[in-house]
Amino acid sequence: MEKQTYTIGLAGNPNCGKTTMFNALTGGHQRVGNWPGVTVEKKIGKVTAGDIEIDVVDLPGTYSLTSYADDERAARNFLIDDKPAVVIDVLNADSLERNLYLAIQMMELGVPLVLALNMMDEVRKNGKEINVGLLAQLMDSPTVETVARSGIGKRELINEAIRVAQAKNGKAEPLRISYGPDLDPVLDEMELNISKARLLSDKGPARWVGIKYLEGDASIRRQGRERNESVSRVLEAMVENVSRHLKATLGATPDAIIADYRYGFLAGIAKQVVSYTRTNASRIALSDRMDRVLTQQVLGPLIMAATIYLIYVLTFTVGKIPMDWMQTGFTWLGKTVEAAMPEGMLRSLLVSGIIAGVGGVLGFVPLIMIMFFLLSALEDSGYVARMAYMVDRIFRIFGLHGVSVLPLIVSGGIAGGCAVPGVMATRTLRNPKEKLATVLAAPLMACGAKVPVFLMLAAAFFPGEEAKVMSIVTLCGWIAALFVAKLLRSTLIKGESTPFVMELPPYRMPTLRGLCIHTWERSWQYVRKAGTVILCISILVWAAMTFPALSEDQAKPFEDRIAAIQVQAGNARANLEETEATPAEKAEKLGDFNANAGKAQAEAKTTGDAVEVTDPTAEALKTVEAEKSEASLRNSLAGRAGAVLESVMSPAGFNWRVNIALLGGFAAKEVIVATLATAYSLGEIDTKAAAPLSETLAQDKSFPKAAAVALIAFVLLYAPCMVTVVTMAKEVGWRWATFAVGFNTVLAYMVAVVIFQAARFMG
Repeated sequence: MEKQTYTIGLAGNPNCGKTTMFNALTGGHQRVGNWPGVTVEKKIGKVTAGDIEIDVVDLPGTYSLTSYADDERAARNFLIDDKPAVVIDVLNADSLERNLYLAIQMMELGVPLVLALNMMDEVRKNGKEINVGLLAQLMDSPTVETVARSGIGKRELINEAIRVAQAKNGKAEPLRISYGPDLDPVLDEMELNISKARLLSDKGPARWVGIKYLEGDASIRRQGRERNESVSRVLEAMVENVSRHLKATLGATPDAIIADYRYGFLAGIAKQVVSYTRTNASRIALSDRMDRVLTQQVLGPLIMAATIYLIYVLTFTVGKIPMDWMQTGFTWLGKTVEAAMPEGMLRSLLVSGIIAGVGGVLGFVPLIMIMFFLLSALEDSGYVARMAYMVDRIFRIFGLHGVSVLPLIVSGGIAGGCAVPGVMATRTLRNPKEKLATVLAAPLMACGAKVPVFLMLAAAFFPGEEAKVMSIVTLCGWIAALFVAKLLRSTLIKGESTPFVMELPPYRMPTLRGLCIHTWERSWQYVRKAGTVILCISILVWAAMTFPALSEDQAKPFEDRIAAIQVQAGNARANLEETEATPAEKAEKLGDFNANAGKAQAEAKTTGDAVEVTDPTAEALKTVEAEKSEASLRNSLAGRAGAVLESVMSPAGFNWRVNIALLGGFAAKEVIVATLATAYSLGEIDTKAAAPLSETLAQDKSFPKAAAVALIAFVLLYAPCMVTVVTMAKEVGWRWATFAVGFNTVLAYMVAVVIFQAARFMG
């Protein structure tokens, strides 16, 4: 028997638990893409119920179906174009009236609906009860109690969705609400005209199209003019006439009247279905009591700073041991491959290109996973929204909108984010100038790609103070973003700020399952990037650091020195073996040879008549080989590029190896770690051959602590990675994306030079 397949939409307001419900329903059976026409993330999960397969489409969180922002357009286009068999509307049941507003709009569109009364545990904790049966009756939609974070009600929800899908066959009777004596007659006439002309009949019911005209929906009006300009002009004239009447009589607009009547309709329903099990007159909800402390004007920011610092302390305290294991493992792997393979290009590629490069990035996976776990806990608890609320007080000073807070947090406002989804999150900003300023500021945050660089430098030059360093770097990212935004909003992107209203969801206890899912999703993206993009770039960088090889004339002086050391050592050994001397005397003479050679040391151990000594040429040969490796690296394409940049970058304290790494960082910031690992692996000088990169950097006398601080600042500020640049171009155009590359790099250079020169002057 062939399986039935249904497509179900999952809709809801932001912070209603919709994403948690999506994860609960679909588990790991998910795929991610983009919505047609916009780059808002599209998630689809699969659910199987007997012989029925269901594609669950996670719609962007939205309060409205009026097409203002990309997320609203994506949600509405799915409803009117894809026509799902049914939509599950996830409601925060503790704010029932407000959450039902989206349900009303979908019902007016004629969408088959199932209501998921989510967070019912919190409803009861707050002393309330909801008459679920009466709500289902009044809304004419099946209603299921759920607690998404613990999976309660998910099976019943799927069963109801299947039942509605089979009964409705994708169509439901549109809801009709009275919008009062001023709008109802006009709306009836508009509905008649729309029906006769069959205007946008494929989009929705005639009455719904009329409502969209009254609400001033630009997308519907544009499509209406394209389909039938004459009818559309008549409808627009009717809207203009009633708008003048409403302004003169009520001082209101049609969309405001529509919203008022919708909320009035919902208030009547809420009054009938919501009851209180105990008096709440003197009771302040737990979330409100917590907010009095956690969002207090002075104490709130201090708690926020302490929370971020604690995240870093826990990350480094818990993650140090597994990180050391990972780095030691890659060191052992490199040694093993080196010992097992003959010298040659393939061994160099595997050891110095792939293992050193990719291993340098993957070595930080334990720290990254711990950090992502803690960040997910903050997000799932509802505290991140409070952080956004608190910093919003400052944002207006710098010409940004309150909604800009979330894109910046996503971009790395708490280190570990990513500028790509951060830039995409700016679509919720309706003011183009505020959106542009936010897009340009987002790459300045401490994203997850930069974190391995900061971790490496902190471990090398500030051992034991890594948490403090990461906290300072995070704060500096915010300061840089705000000052750049202020500069741009005062010069190139002038304009007034728009009002901001933000919903603070109730505090919730995160579930271990949810935290593990979120941690795994983010960590896997990091690992996958290391295994694909960074692997490819590491191989390209290795090739650039390997070719062209030294010519015969360039290599000859090193080969002659090696041959001379080997001959001299061989002669000394032969002469020593021919002499009649005690073991102690042989050891003493061998030590004299090493001292005269000036490069090598010898160790002797006397046991009876036997003498065990180290190879007297080992240190001398190692030194010459290291010098030859450095000469080869300097002669390569990457080495030449790094050397050329030294004259420019030396004021910031960057040597030619660092310059090579920064060039690779234009592609992806994680590549900086991989490139440095390869550079030091291919050309070691006075370093332990297989030491972790942080130890190697600390031993490099050409790279002092002041240069490390300057490098942290440069990496934090300079050009966005290539993927971010492409995303920025999609959002605001290539002109501004190119501007960000140039502007950010110049800013980073100036700051790095000031830091390094100031450190030299003071120290």
